[in-house]
Amino acid sequence: MSANPTAASPTIGAEAQSAAPITLTLRREFPARRETVFAAFSEPERVREWFGPEGFTVPEVQIDLRVGGTYRITMRSPDGNDHTVTGVYKEISPPKRLVFTWAWATGEMDDVETLVTLIFRDKGETTELILAHEGFPTEDLRDRHNQGWSSSFVCLEKLFA
Repeated sequence: MSANPTAASPTIGAEAQSAAPITLTLRREFPARRETVFAAFSEPERVREWFGPEGFTVPEVQIDLRVGGTYRITMRSPDGNDHTVTGVYKEISPPKRLVFTWAWATGEMDDVETLVTLIFRDKGETTELILAHEGFPTEDLRDRHNQGWSSSFVCLEKLFA
C-alpha cells in the first residue's frame, strides 16, 4: 500500500466528480412579505391556491409542519392526471428556511428521493426566494423539475398580484 496520499488523489477526485449531486437552483423575488411567502409553502389552504405548474389544480394537501412531519400534495394536470409528491420535513425555521425531502408517489422517479431547501430573504416589502433542489439522478430530470418549479413560481407570483 502506498504511503503517498497524492497517488490516490486522481482516482478519488474522479469518483467524487462523477458522484456529484445534480442540483437545480432558482432565485425569484415575490411582491409579498417573507412571512406571507413562507405561509404559501407551509399552510395547506395557501398551498392549494398556487402549487403546481400553470393549469394544474391541487385537490389534496396534507401538511404536518414539524421536523419529522410529512406532507403529501396531489397536483392534477389539465388532462385529469394526478401527480402526487410526498416528503418529510428536515428543518423548519419560520419565516427564514424550510428543508424537506421530495419523492414522487408514482412515475419514473417513484424510487428517487431528492432534497428541497427554500431560503426566504427579507427585502422589505418583497421576498427573495432561493430554491435548491438537489439529488437528481440525471440532468434531464433536473431540467424537467426546472420547468415545473419555474411554472409553479409564475402561479405563486399571481397569488400575490
